[in-house]
Amino acid sequence: MQGSSNTPVKMKRLVGYCRLSLAFLVICTEQAMSNNNGYSHQVTLRGTDCNQIKAFSPRAPSGVYFIQPTRGKRFKVYCEMRSDGGWTVIQRRSGGAVYFDRNWAAYKRGFGNLRQDHWLGLNKVFVLTKKKTKKWVLRVDLWDHGNGTAYAEYRNFQLGNERANYRLQVGRYSGNAGDALRDQNNYGFSTSDRDNDGCSPCIFGDIAQMECTLTGGGGWWYSRCGSASLNGDWHRAGDHMGWASGLHWKTWKTLAPYSMKATRMMIKSV
Repeated sequence: MQGSSNTPVKMKRLVGYCRLSLAFLVICTEQAMSNNNGYSHQVTLRGTDCNQIKAFSPRAPSGVYFIQPTRGKRFKVYCEMRSDGGWTVIQRRSGGAVYFDRNWAAYKRGFGNLRQDHWLGLNKVFVLTKKKTKKWVLRVDLWDHGNGTAYAEYRNFQLGNERANYRLQVGRYSGNAGDALRDQNNYGFSTSDRDNDGCSPCIFGDIAQMECTLTGGGGWWYSRCGSASLNGDWHRAGDHMGWASGLHWKTWKTLAPYSMKATRMMIKSV
C-alpha cells in the first residue's frame, strides 16, 4: 500500500520529464534541420519577430529565422540584425532574377528566395503588424547606379487586412530619401488582376498616366500620381532612365524616371 501511494507522484514526475525531453527534442531537431538546409544556424521558438530574437540573443547574426507572431501562425523570415535592433525584411530587389509582375495571390502569399530577392507576402506582414499593442517602423533602403544610398523611415507602419486590400498606413517620416510614400498613405494594394488604385489621368511632366497598375509594373500601393513604386521592372545600369515601370523613389531622384539598382524594405517592432 505504501508503495502504491507514491505511484501517482512518480507518474507525474515521469510525465513532466517526458514533456521536457520532448520539447528539448523538438527544438534540437529544428535546429539540426536548419543547419542541414542551410537557412539558419540559430532558430528560436520564442521570437514573435526579429527584434525580439535580437533582444533574446544580442549576438545573433543576420539570417533566416522562424518567427511566431500569433498563436498558430509560424513562418520563416530574413532578419537583418543591426546595431539598432532586429529588422524583418519584407522586400528585397538587387537584380532581375526574380519576376515581380505577379498576381494578387502571389503577392498575398509571397515569393522569391528569403536570402536573396523576395517579397515576404502581404498576409504575413498584416499578421505581424495587426496587434494594436505593438508599434512598427518601416525602413526603406535605396541604392542607385552610382553607388549612392538613401533611406526613409516611417513610424506607425501597419497594413489592413485583405478585405481592406492591405491598405497602407504610415506615420511620421525621417531620413534623406524624401517622403515618397506620403501620396500612397491609406491606399490599398493593387496588382495587374486586382485594381485598387483609383487612378484617373495622372500627369508626370507631359506624360498622361492613365492606369497606375499597368504602367507601374509589379504590385504596389498605387495612388493618383504617387511618388514611389519599388516592385516594378528591374533595369541594369545604362538602361535605367526613362522607364515608367522601373523601381522609383521620385523624391530622391527628381529628374527623369530613374530606376534604382537595389531596394530593401524592412520593419521593426518598437
